[in-house]
This record gives sequence, structure tokens and C-alpha cells, in this order.
Amino acid sequence: MGQMISLSEAQSRVLAMAPTMQTEKVSVSSALGRYLATDLIARRTQPPADLSAMDGFAILGDGPWKLVGESRAGAPCGNKINPGECTRISTGAHIPDCADRVLIQENASVADELVRCTQDMPREGKHIRRRGFDFAEGDRLLEAGRLIGPSQIALAITSGHAEVEVRRPPFVAVLDSGDSLSSDPVSCRPDQIPASNGAMIAAMLSNLGCQVLRIGPVADDSAALAAALKQAETADVLVTSGGASVGDHDLIKPALESWGAKLDFWKVAMKPGKPLMLAKRGDQIVIGLPGNPVSSYVTAALFLLPLVRVAMGSTRPLPRRGKFRLACDLPASGSRHEFLRANWDVDVVGLSELQDSSALLTLANSNCLIERPPNSDAAEAGSFVPVVFPENVGFA
Repeated sequence: MGQMISLSEAQSRVLAMAPTMQTEKVSVSSALGRYLATDLIARRTQPPADLSAMDGFAILGDGPWKLVGESRAGAPCGNKINPGECTRISTGAHIPDCADRVLIQENASVADELVRCTQDMPREGKHIRRRGFDFAEGDRLLEAGRLIGPSQIALAITSGHAEVEVRRPPFVAVLDSGDSLSSDPVSCRPDQIPASNGAMIAAMLSNLGCQVLRIGPVADDSAALAAALKQAETADVLVTSGGASVGDHDLIKPALESWGAKLDFWKVAMKPGKPLMLAKRGDQIVIGLPGNPVSSYVTAALFLLPLVRVAMGSTRPLPRRGKFRLACDLPASGSRHEFLRANWDVDVVGLSELQDSSALLTLANSNCLIERPPNSDAAEAGSFVPVVFPENVGFA
């Protein structure tokens, strides 16, 4: 238990422990940020008929064409046209029976109820959106586990769904601990710092729709920690911040054991974030994050959020990754898996200057992490390095 394990093994253990949350049906419009619990199957065909992709004239045969009616979006013409006839048509309107193409209005002239083509004749089927070209009733549109974003909401509604089945977000308790923490950022003693980790972690969880209970900050005292843990007894996931290291005043580990939690691991070969802890108490999952704010942020992004995503049904729970060109040289890395604060801009990534694990200004001004696997060779400017996006910045 006390042995330091690799990042990949730690992530595997965390994700394997994720609870499976119950499913519920929610309105499509309120499903943003949730994950489908079942496949999304089309209940209607889209488009429901052959529709015009442009404003112009629905024609049949060679011109000129006699204008015999009009088809508007929501008001079909209704009559069948014959060779040498056409109807005026608007974008999204039903194509009249037998019409085989659309002549756009910019390429047409109208005089004495006759329409003539003034440019090249459109080919057969031109500017017609055929019935069902997007999807047909019964098609599987999205697989279970897919994240629901704005475009998925539009698809679900258009395919005939008022509700979707999703897994509910877990109830998460976030506990800040440490004598050095002040709950008041305005009146903070010189020997204290404002407690920010709980608010930061709660904000990260809010993007997943979690109900979050914030506890603390709690003093480095066994009785105070026991009382705080009692408040978290109904949580699906308990997140602690601070006190997970090995100092004389780091009491989270023994407090959790007294509470009935069984520790799985508590050291990971990564930087920042070595003092990371995983435990279980009955069906409850406990993740102990380091107290340094940057370490807490990085480990929450790499472990806590993926755990919650899996619990909610995600099939792609880990943060997005990519490879981008370095804007500067990097020295060889050490034996731990490192994550360096950086800034990504289109296809280039630059290293942030200050990498101390307590430096929040650097974190707030960064939008990604350069990933350095253990014992990475030195990398020159212009070479490609793996980059992690903790908040999926720049990606759908």
C-alpha cells in the first residue's frame, strides 16, 4: 500500500472503482453535460421529405418553364408539375412531385410567367436535400456513453426526443483540511492562507452537474476530522484536500481508517501530485488530493473528474490529449511522470515560467499541461510533445 505506483496504474485503479450511478430521464434541453445511458435511436426521418436547399425554382425538363405555383417552408405547393413547368420555392420547402432539380434564383429570369435559365443548367438532383439523407427513423444516432453537448441536444430534439436517459451525477463531498487554512479570504491571518482548493474542486465538478457539499476548512485535529467525515456519510464520492502526505500533522489517512475506509494506494509517481490517495468505505469512494493548489488541480483533472465521468456513463473519461510543437527547449525529465503548466495556441505550446506547485497565478494563466513521461529525453524547440487539456480547452 505504501509503495509508489505509476500514473497509468493509479488511473486504472481509480476508474475501476467508479460507482455506476442510477439512470434517470431528463428533458433534452436540460441534458447539457450529461452522458447518454442508452443509445439514441431516431424516432423520425430527417428530412421528412425532399426539400430545397436554396431559394429559386423547382423545375422539370428543359426550359423555359411556366410558373404554376409556389412552395414555401411550412406551406407545400401540393400540386404535381409536368415537363416545362416549375414552382417558385424557398429554402427548406417541399420539392413538388416530379420536380427533379432546383434552379437558383440568381441564375434565373422571370418574364410573363415564364422562367428561363441565365447560366449553366443545374444537373439532375441539384440543390435538393433528399428525404432521410441526414438520418432515418430507427437509425442509431449516438451511442451510450456519449457526452451531450449543444449539437447533441439539437440532434436529439430533431430526431423526435423530448427526453433522454442519462445517469445521474454523483453526490460529492469536498473536505478542505489544515490549520493553515482560513475560511475568510478577506480577514486572513499572516500565518494562514485562504482556503481555495474546495471552491476550485467544486467548480470543476459543477461542469459535470454534480451536487457538491463543501466541508471545512477543518483543523488538523482527529476529533474535528471525525466530525467532518460524519457529514460526508451520504456522499457517493468524498474528496479530501490536504493532509494526505506523511508529516506528523497529516491526519487524513488515519482519520479515514478510523472512519472505516480501506486504503488502496496513497503515493503516485507523478509531479505535481505525489501524495494522492484512493480509498473505499462500503460503496463510497474516497480520493485524497494534495494540499498544494496546483497539485490539487492536476490530480482532480486526472483522477477525480475521470472517476465522476465513468460513474455518469462516459466511455471517454480522461482529459483530451494532443501533440504540439514546442516553443522552447525542455530539459530531460526525472523518474516521475511530470505535468508542466503551459499555453497552447493553435499548433504551438509554450512553457509557463514558474512551475512551483503552489503558484496559482501560473495555473490561472495556463490553458494546458505539457506531459513528460518518466525519464523523457531533452526536447528541442520545434519538436512535438504530448499536451493534456485538463478542462478540454479548445475541444468540443
